[in-house]
Amino acid sequence: MTTQGLGSRLHRRLHSGQDRVNGAVARTALLAVTTLVAAAAGVAGTLVYQKCTVPDTSSVDAQAAELAGDLRGDLNAGLYSGGSSYGGQFTEGTLVAQVEAHGGVLLSASTKRNQASGIVHTADVMLGLVPPGTEPVVADAYPVNCYRYTFGVGMYSVKRSGITCPSSRTDGRPGSLTAQMGALLTRRPTGIFAYRQVASKGYAHTPQGAVEFLKEQHLVTARDVVNSVVGTADGDGVYVLALSINDACHYLRMDSSPTASRLIPLWAAPADSQSVCGVRQAVAAAGLYGIDPAKQR
Repeated sequence: MTTQGLGSRLHRRLHSGQDRVNGAVARTALLAVTTLVAAAAGVAGTLVYQKCTVPDTSSVDAQAAELAGDLRGDLNAGLYSGGSSYGGQFTEGTLVAQVEAHGGVLLSASTKRNQASGIVHTADVMLGLVPPGTEPVVADAYPVNCYRYTFGVGMYSVKRSGITCPSSRTDGRPGSLTAQMGALLTRRPTGIFAYRQVASKGYAHTPQGAVEFLKEQHLVTARDVVNSVVGTADGDGVYVLALSINDACHYLRMDSSPTASRLIPLWAAPADSQSVCGVRQAVAAAGLYGIDPAKQR
């Protein structure tokens, strides 16, 4: 998926006007949706709507299917692949951006090496937090669902299945995970398409250099609160940081490689890592998905 296509989808999902890219209006709209979903889940102690039948999940399932298609596109043939089934590399930030574009949050991400099928990546997501489009949606008509995606290096490796959403918050506090994830969406950076492809080459690999990069590339604005910035070198010209933006944990991957402009360097940490927000977790999450087809020839 191109940056322009992904940015447009994020724009449609999270904003209903050009001047809502930044500022409190978008946050208010998201918070309103969050409140509706949370109330419908019983968070406030009162159900907004009652239903006697199983909710229609077709709309959310359609978003889940589109997300699987996006992931297959990421793993499809790249510019230098020579027609092979492998695409270029991308970061966990691509997953976060695409999940948000479909109205959801990345709950967790992990990688294991399977002796039979090689490396297997697993991503659990919650969808349905933000309905498609900008019109109000009755909560029961767009329920929150969770899904698991597994994939390797090729587009045909992508598998999707429905899973039961976790019942408790990731921080151990009482309350609904749905409400917690909805609130997390309201704390995303207010920069223009903050989770987008942009080169970090030329910036110092230090916490100060990282903050300068975020500001000068307009990934954050003066309305965002950036603190607790901790970074470490990760080899091959890569510098990885864990930082707090608007009280939400984020990871930043600064890369001096000339091809790094195709990567999304900033993303919100998965939900299960939000309360930890350590540089060790950031390094573990900074590995690239897919392969570099130029190195396979």
